[in-house]
Amino acid sequence: MAEETENIDNILKEHIPAEKLKEVNRILYGGAFSPLDLPGEATKLASEHDFELQGYAIGAKPEQRRQPKTVRIGVIQNKIVLPTTAPIKDQVASLHNRISEIVEAAALCGVNIICFQEAWNMPFAFCTRQKHPWTEFAESAEDGPTTKFCQELAKRYNMVIISSILERDAVHSETLWNTSVVISNSGAVMGKSRKNHIPRVGDFNESTYYMEGNTGHQVFETQFGRVAINICFGRHHPLNWLAYGLNGAEIVFNPSATVGSLSEPLWPIEARNAAIANSYFTAAINRVGTESFPDEFTSGDGKKAHHDFGHFYGSSYIAAPDGSRTPGLSRTRDGLLVTELDLNLCRQVRDRWCLQMTGRYDMYGEVLTQAAARDFKPNIIKE
Repeated sequence: MAEETENIDNILKEHIPAEKLKEVNRILYGGAFSPLDLPGEATKLASEHDFELQGYAIGAKPEQRRQPKTVRIGVIQNKIVLPTTAPIKDQVASLHNRISEIVEAAALCGVNIICFQEAWNMPFAFCTRQKHPWTEFAESAEDGPTTKFCQELAKRYNMVIISSILERDAVHSETLWNTSVVISNSGAVMGKSRKNHIPRVGDFNESTYYMEGNTGHQVFETQFGRVAINICFGRHHPLNWLAYGLNGAEIVFNPSATVGSLSEPLWPIEARNAAIANSYFTAAINRVGTESFPDEFTSGDGKKAHHDFGHFYGSSYIAAPDGSRTPGLSRTRDGLLVTELDLNLCRQVRDRWCLQMTGRYDMYGEVLTQAAARDFKPNIIKE
């Protein structure tokens, strides 16, 4: 297998003269972000524990009647630590340990809200279509060991934590869900948001394990801002992004697990476009590495049986409502991306572009109601 490209930005730096690179970055990423000065202690920790650390700031114009509404967010991408054949308890513990190392660096960087990748405490086994042993990774969202682990981190570092897990819902016949748990900086569980859209493409036939979520489009009012979670495949659905915006989200996190052969051309576009269309910040987070499973499995696209889904390409980034975005993290390494945001930018962009004011929600609602009816007939005019 050919060696994976680590980072597009490195290729640009290598081949574009420095005096032209600034203009290239302006065209690719917009002009709103600037490098963030991160503490040396955090940089040292990243070096010691072998993960990438990047930091940027996305500001807003000064206002006369509002103070800056500044928040630092962090997103983490990581590989699994142990082989998928290791005992489940050991796999979970190894990932807890790995995340705690990176969260410590995030705390040193002053992060207020942090989000982990989709199903971060396990291998992404959902596409093997085998139930066991993978369903044994499922936990209670309210008081499972991973939630308790995150509660301790949240209290220790005064940090809101968004933790995406495979949920075991004991109240409803032990049903499984793909769920993100929102833990307040006080350590309390604020609630949970379940995955609204389940993929059925290529290897990703996740409805073998869980179905579409039933928590709707909740927005969580934390001490540091209003956040929502659009899990993985939901990023392909513009109306899913829209609903979080209508409910008042200022930052929408997109914890994901997706591979290069399937989605990489879409990755830089979708979360960025959602930030523009809905006048909020988005955080696109993807796991990294290649995960091999002991038994072969087949795809829905005719490929020969194989042991892995392909390469999870990382490339996590933050996008702003004005269309700017940060560079992405590595395609091959664990990483922490810290971004300081001024949430005042959300309203400033709404005032400038008037996308919400000019939106025809009454018209869209009428069409959607008609389209959902059994007797729907498309409004096509013929000669």
